[in-house]
Amino acid sequence: MKNKMTDLHSHLFEQLERLNDDELMQGETLDREIRRAKAMCDVAGQLIAGGRLMLDAIKAEDEIPGIAKKASMLLE
Repeated sequence: MKNKMTDLHSHLFEQLERLNDDELMQGETLDREIRRAKAMCDVAGQLIAGGRLMLDAIKAEDEIPGIAKKASMLLE
């Protein structure tokens, strides 16, 4: 299964829609969805940080001579 950043955004927006659904969000269900949303945000933050690291490695390849091999190892 290949996931993309666009998939991450879709999942986060779906979660936001669930949190905004007044019919589903009452009592224990709301508490469960809030915990789920927090967990999703934590994981999303890690994915975004990893993507940022890969982008920084790619930029470093262009800016610093001789770093290409080291930066490429970060992407594997």
